[in-house]
Amino acid sequence: MSKIKELEKEIGEAFKKCGYVTEIELCQSNRPDLGEYQINDAMKLAKKYHKSPVQIANEVVEELKKNEDLTNINIAGAGFINISLSNNFLSSFINQISNNIESNIDKKEPKKIVLDYGGANVAKALHVGHLRSANIGEALNRLAKLLGNETISDAHLGDSGLQTGIVVMEIKERYPDLICFKENYNGEDFDLPITKEDLKEIYPTGSKKIKEDEALHEEARKITYEIQKGAIGYRKLWDKVKELSVKDIKEIYDLLNTKFDLYEGEMDSFEYIPETLNILEKQGLLYTSEGAKVMDIKEDTDTKEMPPILLEKSDGAYLYATTDLATIYSRVKRFKPDEIWYTTDLRQELHFEQVFRAAKKSHIADNVNLGFYGFGTMNGSDGKPFKTRNGGVMGLEDLINMIKEECLKRINTNIVEESKKEETASIIAIAALKYADLLPFRETDYIFDLNKFTDLDGKTGPYLLYSTIRIKSLLNKAKELKIQEKFTEINGKSDRDVILTLLNMPEVLDKAYNTKSLNEVAEYIYKLTSAYNKFYAENKILTEEKENLRSSWIILSKVVYDTNMLLLDLMGIKCPEKM
Repeated sequence: MSKIKELEKEIGEAFKKCGYVTEIELCQSNRPDLGEYQINDAMKLAKKYHKSPVQIANEVVEELKKNEDLTNINIAGAGFINISLSNNFLSSFINQISNNIESNIDKKEPKKIVLDYGGANVAKALHVGHLRSANIGEALNRLAKLLGNETISDAHLGDSGLQTGIVVMEIKERYPDLICFKENYNGEDFDLPITKEDLKEIYPTGSKKIKEDEALHEEARKITYEIQKGAIGYRKLWDKVKELSVKDIKEIYDLLNTKFDLYEGEMDSFEYIPETLNILEKQGLLYTSEGAKVMDIKEDTDTKEMPPILLEKSDGAYLYATTDLATIYSRVKRFKPDEIWYTTDLRQELHFEQVFRAAKKSHIADNVNLGFYGFGTMNGSDGKPFKTRNGGVMGLEDLINMIKEECLKRINTNIVEESKKEETASIIAIAALKYADLLPFRETDYIFDLNKFTDLDGKTGPYLLYSTIRIKSLLNKAKELKIQEKFTEINGKSDRDVILTLLNMPEVLDKAYNTKSLNEVAEYIYKLTSAYNKFYAENKILTEEKENLRSSWIILSKVVYDTNMLLLDLMGIKCPEKM
C-alpha cells in the first residue's frame, strides 16, 4: 500500500473516532498558503449526520492534531480541512520507496485481461492510422500489468477481408504455375516466390485493377469467399503470405517498442463461427432477411436507432461482425478472462456496440466485461487525418524515419559517438512520437507538429529523455562519494515540491487505469521532471558541504530517476545512454 493511501486510512480513522464513517480521498490543495492537501469530507457528511460542515470539521481537527505526520491543520470556508505533511512523514516516504519504486503503487485486485489492439492488415503496409492503436494499446497493457493484472495481448490481424482475394488474385496472375493453383493440389509445401518488397506493391496494384475492372472485382470476391470456406490451395498460399507479412509487421512494432503475446487474426476465428452461430440459432436469436442471417440487438432503453447485426451474407460469406463475435467466444472459451479491452478508432464504436450486445444477449460473454476504448485521430496542420505531401496515406515506417531524420539534426555530436548516432536518433524519435501521441486524452484529435514534438524544451519526449539522462549522469558521479543510506533532510521548497509530486503518483496511475488513457501519466512525468529540474538548478547537489544534506539530495535524485524510468517504460519509451 502506498504511503498516501496509508495516510488516507489514518485520517479516515480520525473521522471514525469522532463518529463519522467515510472513505477519505485527499485532494491536492489549490491554496498552498492554507495547506498542501484538502479534506472535503465534512461537506459530504453534513446532510447524513445532520450537522454543519464546520461543526464536523472542528471535531475532526482536534483528533487530527494528535497525528504527528500532519502539520498546519486548519479549517477554511464552510468546512474545508487543510493539512500539510511533516518532514518526518516525507522523509519516511522517500526512504520507503528509495529501494523499491513500485512500493509507491497501489495494486488492483488482480484480473485476467485480454487486450485487442494494433489491428494491422496482412499484406498491407502499416500506416499512420495504426499508430495510436499500437501506442495506446501497448501502454494500457503495460499499465494493467504494472497494477497487478494478468494480461494477454493480441495484435488481431486483419486477414480475412477482400484484401485476401485481391492479393491471391494478383499473385495468381504473376505466378500461374504455382503448385497451389493446380486442380489436384493436395497441400504439399512450396516456396513463396515473392519478397517483403514485392508484397508492399502487390495489394496496391491489385486494388487498382479491381476498381477499373468489375470482372476482376468479382474474381477477387470469389477468391475471398473460397479462402473463407477453406479452399486448400488458396489457404496455403495465404498462410505463407501472412507469415511473410507478419514478419514485416513485427519489425515495425519492434521499432515502436510494442510487443504482443498473440498474432492471431480474423481467420483464426473461423473454426469457432459455426459453433457461435449455432448458439445464436438455438436461442432463436437469428433470423433470415433477404437470404442473410441477421440478429436484432436493439433495447427498449435505446434513444437512437440501433440497426440489427448482419452475421452471414446471402452467399454464405462472413463479415467483420461475425469474426469479432466468434473471436469473443473463442477468447472466453480458451482464456476465461475477466475483461476484454478493445483499443481502436472511435469511428468503430457502433460496430463494437453491436458486437458486444450480441455477445451479451446470447450469453457468450457472461461475467466478462467488454470494453471499447476508442481514440481520436492524428491530424496534419490542416486538421485532417495526416497524409503525405502528395495527399496519400503515410506509411508508419516513413513517419518514424522522418522524425528520426529531424532528431539526427539535433543530436549533440560532441556527446554521442558517431557509431551510436543512428540508434540514439531512433530512440529519441520514438520517444517524441509516443509521448506526443499519449499526451492528449485518448479520444482527442491532435495535430502532428514535427518541430514541436522533437524539441528539447517544453512538454516533449526528448525533454524527458534529456532530463532523465542528466539525473543518471549525476548519480554516476555520486557513486564516487560516500553517502549515507537514509534520506534525513528537507532543505527548502524545491525539494519538498519534488517529494509532494512523487506522493501523487498512485492517484495518477489510478486515474489512468479508470479512464483507460495515459494523458494523466504523460502530464505527471512532465510535472515531476520540471519540479526536479527546478530543484536541480537551485542546489549544488554534489558539492554541498553538509554530508547529510548532500546524501539526502542524491537519494531524492535516485528516486526521481527510478520513477521516470518506470513511467517511460510504462509508455513504451526507451532511454538512450547519451543525447
